[in-house]
Amino acid sequence: MPLQARAQGLSLAVEESLRGVLGLGLLEAEGIRLDTAPAGFAEERDRACGRLIAAYAGKPPADIPGVAETRALFHRLDVDPTKTRPSSEALLRRVLQGKGLPHVNLAVDVCNLASLEHQLPLGLYDRDLVRGAVRVRAGRAGEGYPGIRKQRVNLAGRLLLADDDGPFGAPTSDSARTAVGEATTRLLVVLFCPVERAEHHLSAALERIADLLARYCEANVVAVRVVQ
Repeated sequence: MPLQARAQGLSLAVEESLRGVLGLGLLEAEGIRLDTAPAGFAEERDRACGRLIAAYAGKPPADIPGVAETRALFHRLDVDPTKTRPSSEALLRRVLQGKGLPHVNLAVDVCNLASLEHQLPLGLYDRDLVRGAVRVRAGRAGEGYPGIRKQRVNLAGRLLLADDDGPFGAPTSDSARTAVGEATTRLLVVLFCPVERAEHHLSAALERIADLLARYCEANVVAVRVVQ
């Protein structure tokens, strides 16, 4: 059943320079279960990976639907996507190398599957750790954060999400501060989309994420929003 966009949810402000360039999809969910994944998820994940390998193994990434458009978005934001890859492309490259999707926790794993399938980078955050309104903007000189399983992520001049406590997310690597962990019960998902793909792909990707979270994490979606 198609999702109905709801007005409630977090307050979001987009920097004027990004309008007409970037589309955003936002989803909030609660009641998340993060224990062992049901067997059905592994089967669904492996089928999706198998389809991508059969269709695209050996092809240049730029020839795969969605990859070139996201790379073009990064170029428009003055980011070299061959040096700082979109998270969705990084997942695709891993799958096409036969490594499969990484296992982090159930919520991250199902969102990674949707990101892989739709080739849209996304950020996944513990909603209770996001403070106040969210701003979508370019990073300023010296901005960065400790990344998840990484050293400091440099954000100067790069697309980022910031709350009242500062930057916490990006379409390349998210921060440790708002990472989803064992104690997480509420989620915030943010999809980053080239504006030319937004009309046809953002809603479909949000529906896919909502479906996966409901079936495998017993999540209740409480807010959905598309911003173009």
